[in-house]
Amino acid sequence: MLKANYPVQKFEKIETPFYYYDLDLLRDTLKEIHRCIDKDSNYHVHYAMKANVNAEVLREIKNAGFGADCVSGGEIQAAIDAGVPTDKIVFAGVGKADWEINLGLDNNIFCFNVESLPELEVINELAAQKGKVAQVALRINPNVNANTHHYITTGLNENKFGINMDDLDTVIETFPKLKNVKLVGIHFHIGSQITDMTSFQGLCVRVNEIQEYFTSRNIVLDHINVGGGLGINYEHPNHFPIPDFEAYFNVFRGHLSLKPHQTLHFELGRSVVGQCGSLLSRVLYIKQGATKQFAILDAGFTDLIRPTLYQAYHRIENLTSEANESEYDIVGPICESSDTFAKAYKMNGTKRGDIIALRSAGAYGEIMASRYNLRKLPKAYTSDELK
Repeated sequence: MLKANYPVQKFEKIETPFYYYDLDLLRDTLKEIHRCIDKDSNYHVHYAMKANVNAEVLREIKNAGFGADCVSGGEIQAAIDAGVPTDKIVFAGVGKADWEINLGLDNNIFCFNVESLPELEVINELAAQKGKVAQVALRINPNVNANTHHYITTGLNENKFGINMDDLDTVIETFPKLKNVKLVGIHFHIGSQITDMTSFQGLCVRVNEIQEYFTSRNIVLDHINVGGGLGINYEHPNHFPIPDFEAYFNVFRGHLSLKPHQTLHFELGRSVVGQCGSLLSRVLYIKQGATKQFAILDAGFTDLIRPTLYQAYHRIENLTSEANESEYDIVGPICESSDTFAKAYKMNGTKRGDIIALRSAGAYGEIMASRYNLRKLPKAYTSDELK
């Protein structure tokens, strides 16, 4: 079994569970994104903050020159604190609170991605109170199937996100009455962990059609935002540590009809940070059940909830054993039967005290940790710290 190259001797001195971020891999990932988009001066990447807001990770992303895609006031503040220029911050979210909108207005963020007519009216009202004009993009629900888990599909008519096409006329007709918002673009996001590029092709077709809707009404759009959603390879993180960004961006080059003056915005999250992070844990017990054996870890779904919430797969490696493979149900200590990382999983023969790595945990891992059962939140370390 091919394993990642970890500083295992240093891990042995650290209290588990904890997150570990390979900043060298993150930097290589950021360089690859730049290689793919620098040929297009009108392409802009806003990192999706919801994936991971670890301070060291954000510092690398900010240093790479990327903006921030935020879905809460807390994320806006975290982006500002990390040094992201406010004119590179976009703010989406179906339920923006007044204080969050005001935070964006006070900091002159680039754009609010508006998801309903009532929200548009509130932004207009709050901007008027400050004597400002807010730049907005309409998040339009394109009714495109992302072919991913139903919890992370966001672009269908049945989803709560975005403005449906049937309501677009009403929204457009309202703009002349709203003096404190300026329509600068349209925004889309169809889902997450998308590995089938035909889903993005389908999005491009719909964007082209919707562009014609605006053109027919003599509405000029300066910015097109196609969201994010590019997936990573959870099964083989050692063989595919960096996603195929070239193929991803080429879909939009080949299928999206931009106007000469338009900029194209992306909101990449998981694909940027997913593979650089791992959750490290120790084996507490090997328990022999009636029909199976359990490897009981000191990490649980409070530390990494994706397997419980999405039935998601993470590659699991025993970093300290060279013994022949055996089969385990790999579980945590939480008092819930759903606290299971994998069932009937084969890995090197395992014993109490072995160090286990749950791979591809850089996105939606540390950020979703909780204190259920009054457990401590996991700490985080980077490859720079442990060199």
